[in-house]
Amino acid sequence: MLEQKIVKTSEKSFRQDLPYLPISTIWLISFGFLGVQMAFSLQSSNMGRIFQTIGADPTTLGFFFILPPLAGLVVQPLVGYFSDRTWIPKLGRRIPYLLIGAIVAVIVMCLLPNAGSFGFSAMAAMTFGAITILFMDLSSNVAMQPFKMMVGDMVNEDQKGFAYSIQSFLSNSGAVLACIFPFILTVLGVSNSAPTGVVPPSVVISFYVGAIVLIICSLFTIFKVKEYSPAEFAAYHGITNETNKENVNVFKLLRNAPKVFWTVTLVQFFCWMGFQYLWTYGTGAVALNVWHAIEPSSSGYQAAGNWFGILSAVQSIAAVLWSLILSRVRNNKRKPAYALSLLLGGIGFGSVFFIHNQWALIVSFILIGIAWAAMMTFPFTMLTNALSGKNMGTYLGLFNGSICLPQIIASCLSFALFPAIGSSMSGMILISGILLVMGAVSVSIIKETYVK
Repeated sequence: MLEQKIVKTSEKSFRQDLPYLPISTIWLISFGFLGVQMAFSLQSSNMGRIFQTIGADPTTLGFFFILPPLAGLVVQPLVGYFSDRTWIPKLGRRIPYLLIGAIVAVIVMCLLPNAGSFGFSAMAAMTFGAITILFMDLSSNVAMQPFKMMVGDMVNEDQKGFAYSIQSFLSNSGAVLACIFPFILTVLGVSNSAPTGVVPPSVVISFYVGAIVLIICSLFTIFKVKEYSPAEFAAYHGITNETNKENVNVFKLLRNAPKVFWTVTLVQFFCWMGFQYLWTYGTGAVALNVWHAIEPSSSGYQAAGNWFGILSAVQSIAAVLWSLILSRVRNNKRKPAYALSLLLGGIGFGSVFFIHNQWALIVSFILIGIAWAAMMTFPFTMLTNALSGKNMGTYLGLFNGSICLPQIIASCLSFALFPAIGSSMSGMILISGILLVMGAVSVSIIKETYVK
C-alpha cells in the first residue's frame, strides 16, 4: 500500500488520500454486481416477451416499461440519502441495503415469470405482472446502488476508472448468463412453448436460476468486503463524523451539483431513451424482420424471443471485452472513447431496421454492446471524480435520475410515437440509433473536474 498523504481541504478539515486498494479488493467490492445485473438483464430481455405472451397489446407495452425506471427514480436517491447516514457494526454503511434488496429481489424473481400461470384472466395477469415488475425493480435498485456507492467511498481517483470498468465487466458477464439461459434450456429439452397466456418453462426456470445466482453473489460481497468505519471515511473524504448526519435539502444539492453532473446527464438522456426502445420493441422487431411472426404464442415469435436473448448475450460479451479496453483508457482520453463508443452503438441500432438475417444481427448487437460498456463505465467515473465524500450516496442516487427519467420519457412518448411511425417495432429501434448518435455528439460539452 502506498504511503498516504494528508491534504488540506479547508481551514478546519484535512483529507487523507484514499489508499491504493489491492486488485482483489476492487473485484470483491463489485462481485455481487454480477448477480444484480443478471436479475436486471432477465427482466429487460424478457419483459416484452412476457407481457405480450400474457396478453399485452404492442401499443400499450410502454406502460409496463414505465414502472421499473419510476421505481429507480424514487428508490435510489432514498438509498443514497439514508445509507450516507447509516452505520451498522459488522455490516457497514451500504451493505445493509444490499442485503435487504437482494432478499426481496429473489422472492419477486420467482413470482414474475409465473404471472400467467395462476389461472388469472389476461387483465389480472398483466396487473399482477405489472405489480411484480415494480417490486422487482424496487428491490433490484436497492441491491444495485450500494455497489456504485462503495466504489465512490473506497476507491481512489487513479483506480476509480478501473473499478467501474470491473463493474461493467461483471454486470455484462451476468447479462450474458441471463440472456443465454432460455436458449440453452431449450437446447437441453426444456419446453420453449406453453398454452396461450402462459410464459414458457424455459423462461420461468431462467428466472429461478437468476434468483439463486443473485443471492450467492450478493452474499459473497457482503461477507468479504469491509467498509471504512465512520472515522476512516471522514478522514479519507475530508469531512467530520457529523457531516453526513446533517439534514440536506435535495434541491439545494442539485443546485450546487458540479457542472459535470448536468452535462453527463444530457448524454445519458439520449442513451437511455435509446436502450429503452430496444428493451420494449427488440423481441417484436426481430420476430417480424427475421421470422415474419406477429402472434406472441406462435413458435416463430418464441424462437425470436430466444434469439433476442442470444443477441443480448452477444451485446453483453462485446461489452465485457470493450470494458476491458476502456479500463486502460487514460483520463485525458475518456471523452473521445466515450463518444466513439456511443457512435458505434448508434450505427448498431440503426442497422437493425435494415437487417432481415438473424446472423447478420450479431454484428449490430456487437456495436450496441460497445455503447453499453461505455455507458456503464464513464458516467459514474466522471461524476465521482468531481464529488467529495460529503453526501456521496445522495448525489449518486440523484444521478440515477439521468438513467430513470429518460426511460420514463421514452415510454410516455412511445404512446404517440409508435402509432405515428406505422406501429413499426424495427422503426423504434432506428429511432434508438438516432438517439445514440445525438448522445455521442453531446459528449463534447462535458468538461471533467476533480476534487482537490
